[in-house]
Amino acid sequence: MEKTSTREMILEVSLDLFSVNGYEATSISQIADAVGIRKASLYSHFANKQAILDGVVHYVLDGYYQRSIFARADWDDPQFTRDFQKMGGEDVAEMILKQIRYILHDPHIQKGRKMLQIEQFRNPEMAELQTRLNYQAVMDYFAGMIRYLTTNKILKKGDETILAAQLSAPITVWINLCDREPEREAEVMELIRQHVRQFFAVYGKKQSERK
Repeated sequence: MEKTSTREMILEVSLDLFSVNGYEATSISQIADAVGIRKASLYSHFANKQAILDGVVHYVLDGYYQRSIFARADWDDPQFTRDFQKMGGEDVAEMILKQIRYILHDPHIQKGRKMLQIEQFRNPEMAELQTRLNYQAVMDYFAGMIRYLTTNKILKKGDETILAAQLSAPITVWINLCDREPEREAEVMELIRQHVRQFFAVYGKKQSERK
């Protein structure tokens, strides 16, 4: 039990340090000092600093995959899509806002995102992960949503990749703005709500057109 607790503390402290200083600028000694253990004790949990980074990534991703709608989306699963059958722009906006609140406020996701932003230009693996999580997974989710909504005649047909980009790209920009200026979160949330409403106003089908 003590070993698990110490291991998790090492991961928590390392995530804190990596998200502020970056991986290269953080030493094993700094991590050990912040945890309150000797370097030798730290090495009984992790072989080296790379192993700590790998552990941090898995630690953050485990929580993300459990809670993120982007990670759990399955547009071919009737159980997943059943709630979308009655959704309009306001419903989709609220669902997206709920996910963004999670992304902005979950401490692991928040710090993990900042760590990736720092490391993406230094570490090829972190660059690939940044692309996968913050671009490909987002685009796949929104493209799947567009495909589902057009197939079910809720949205007008169009190029699903372009429509997904039109819907998701401003949201990504606003999330990045909140990372830099968290005091603007309320403003950003309202912009996202209006953006989704406008998207459905432009591309949504009227009830009479859905048959």
